Amino acid sequence: MKYLIFLLVPFVFYAQNEGKNDAQNAIIKEYLDDCAHRYNYIIQMKEWQNCIDEGLKKDSTIAYLWQQKAMPYFKARKYEAGMPYIDKAVRYNAERWQPYRAFIKCIFAKTYKEAIADFEDCKKKYGNGYVMDHTYDFYMALSYLQLNEYQLAEKLLQNYVDDMLAKNGEEWVHFTALFYLGISKYEQNKLEEAIAEFDRALKKYPNYSEVKTYKGICLYKLGKKEASEKIMKEAESDYKQGYKMTEDNAVYETYPYQLRRK
Repeated sequence: MKYLIFLLVPFVFYAQNEGKNDAQNAIIKEYLDDCAHRYNYIIQMKEWQNCIDEGLKKDSTIAYLWQQKAMPYFKARKYEAGMPYIDKAVRYNAERWQPYRAFIKCIFAKTYKEAIADFEDCKKKYGNGYVMDHTYDFYMALSYLQLNEYQLAEKLLQNYVDDMLAKNGEEWVHFTALFYLGISKYEQNKLEEAIAEFDRALKKYPNYSEVKTYKGICLYKLGKKEASEKIMKEAESDYKQGYKMTEDNAVYETYPYQLRRK
């Protein structure tokens, strides 16, 4: 029953000023805010899409409507179905939606070479901006990890961490960035260095089960089996209590090196 209740909770979006003019914003309000948002796209996809389609008949150049048409397909893991629509959004507002498309390619569709190319193009045009709480370099690094290009991943992640440190101090360095920096070193068998990054992450998020698991693997490889066993037990307990990857979209997709325990 609790899962059914979750599915029926309405999704709320905020679309202020997404159009380029008052006429476009009026269409967004009529066909997205007042129509599509009456439905839950998980169980009422057809109704959602019908509303969006009617809006696009009024003006097919509204990038936000194309993105809102694409988004439910991505969350339903129908990547090829959704990609032509996000391409349309990029066509009509590249600065707003190209970074989002690159993010989708990295985390959802898992087409890593395409994600890197898209992010590289974004960096050339707009600089190393942010999408979904992290820089373009962060997602490029995740893509390189998945392509076994560990040195490239480490370089990008180190720059990301160093930049956060220089701008705002250690307290503002994101623990997930430290986790992946540790992973990039772990994959190169730089185990002591990996543990150092994992320890930095654990100071910020002491129950981070993924971090504890990979720290345990490093300890085991270093011959510290007792310490490894101890932290592995902690990781399992933390995971069962819900202390795991905190990225917002981890509820929809498995991130690189994210744990999925039974």
